[in-house]
Amino acid sequence: MRARPGRPRPGTGAAGGLTGAAHRIIRLNYGFQLLFNLLWWMPVFYAYQKEAGLSDGQIFGIQSIYYVAFCLLEIPTGLIADRIGTRNCLRAGAVVMTAANLAPVVSASYAGFLLHFLAIAAGRSLTSGAASAYLYDGLRAERCEEHYLRAEGTARALGLAAKVACWPLVGPLTALAHPAPYVLSAASAAGSLVCALLLPRLAGAEAGADTGRGDGGRRGGAFLRDAGTALRCVASSPWLALVMVQGVAVFTLSRICQVNLFQPILLDHGIGEASHGGVLAAMTVAEAVASARPQWISRRLPPVAWVSVLSLALAGTLAAMTLGGPWVVVVLLCLFAAATGFAFPVQRKLVNDAIPAHAPRATLLSVESIVDRAVCALAAIAAGAYLSAGHLDALLWHSALATAVLLGGFQLLLRSGAVARDGREPRAGGRSGRAGAGGTASAAGEGAPGLANAGDVDGKEALEPDRAARGPRTT
Repeated sequence: MRARPGRPRPGTGAAGGLTGAAHRIIRLNYGFQLLFNLLWWMPVFYAYQKEAGLSDGQIFGIQSIYYVAFCLLEIPTGLIADRIGTRNCLRAGAVVMTAANLAPVVSASYAGFLLHFLAIAAGRSLTSGAASAYLYDGLRAERCEEHYLRAEGTARALGLAAKVACWPLVGPLTALAHPAPYVLSAASAAGSLVCALLLPRLAGAEAGADTGRGDGGRRGGAFLRDAGTALRCVASSPWLALVMVQGVAVFTLSRICQVNLFQPILLDHGIGEASHGGVLAAMTVAEAVASARPQWISRRLPPVAWVSVLSLALAGTLAAMTLGGPWVVVVLLCLFAAATGFAFPVQRKLVNDAIPAHAPRATLLSVESIVDRAVCALAAIAAGAYLSAGHLDALLWHSALATAVLLGGFQLLLRSGAVARDGREPRAGGRSGRAGAGGTASAAGEGAPGLANAGDVDGKEALEPDRAARGPRTT
C-alpha cells in the first residue's frame, strides 16, 4: 500500500532525515549553545580575582552565593519559560549574560565580581531548562524527536570544541589587554542573542506560550499552579526523582573540579598560570570527543547504570590526583573530562524521558537544576574552607568518598521493586515512564531503548542533528 503524501514520518524529511524546520532548530541551537557558553575568562578567573585582591574565602564565597542564587532563580525562570515560551526565555538569558560579562570590566572588585556571578546565575537560569525544553519540544513538533539525543550531544561537543580553539589564546590576549577575556565573553553572548532571535516559533505549546497562552495558560494555571504541577509530578514519580538525584554526583563533581578546583589543583602541582589555558583546552578536547561519541559506551549496561559507573570514575580520578605528579595530574584531568562528556548527555536523556508528556518540561528541568546547584553551593563553601586550611588533598578524597556513599544509597533505592518497576514499565510508573516525546520508553532499570537506539548512530547521547540518536546539563 502506498504511503500517503504529506507530513514526513519520524526520521524522514529534509537534511538526512530531518524536516527543514527541525534542521533549522538544531543548527540555531548549535550556535546558541556554543556562543552562550563560550566563557573566555574561565581559565583565568581564579587568578584574575586573586590579582584584584580577593582571598580564597571571598572567591569561593562568591561561588557559593552564585549557586544559591541559581537555585532561587530556577523555579521562577522555569515557570516563566513554560508561560511566555522557551524561545523568549533564551533571548532574555542572552541579554542578561551579555551584561553580566561586562561587570568585571566596569569594576574589578569584590562587588563587581559578585554582581558578575549573580547576573550569570540569572542568565543561565533563564536558559538552563528552556534550551533543552525548546530543542526537545521543537523536534517533537516536527516528529523528529528521535534526533534529540544526538542533537544535544553534538551541541555540547561543538561548544567544547570552540573552547579548545579559544582558551589557549586567553593568556596572550590578557597580556595585551587585561579585561579582554570578559569583553570577548560579552561579545560571544551577544552572538547567542542573534541565534535566539532567529529561532522559529514552535507549533503547539510553544506557539501558544509565545502569545501568553502556553500549556499552563490554556489550562488556566498561573505560575503557582505550574509549580504545583511540577512538584506533584516529581512526588508521584519515584523514578523521575531518583534519576534527578543520581545526576547530582556527576554535576557537582564536574562543576567543582572543572570550575572551582581546576586552577588550585594545577597550582598545587607546580603548573603555572601560563599553561592553564592549554591544559583546559586538552580537557575540553577529551570532553568534546566523549560527548560526540557516546556510542562508544557498551550497551551491556543500561543508561542509568552507566551514569553511576561514570560518577564513580569521576570520584576515583579526583582521589588519584593526590598521588601523582604534574603530568599524571594533567592526564587524570583529561580522563575526568572524558568521563564527564560521556555522562552528561546520558543523564539529560534519562531525565527528559522520565518527564510526562504534558508536564511543564522547562519547570521540571529547572527543579533538577536546583537540586544540582544546591549541592554545589554547599560544596563550594566546603571547598573554600578546605583550601583556606591548605587541605586540598583531603578535599579530593572526601569528595570521592561522599560520591561513593551517595551512589551506594542510590543503588539500594534502585533495587527496590517499586522504583525499578516504575522505570521499566511505563504503565506501572505512572506517566513518568514514557518520554515526553511521545512513546520513547524511559531509560530506567532496563534502559535499553534510550541508550541502545542512540548507540545505533554516531552520538548516542550526543546532540547532533543528522542521524537519530534513539537512544544529556549546564554554570
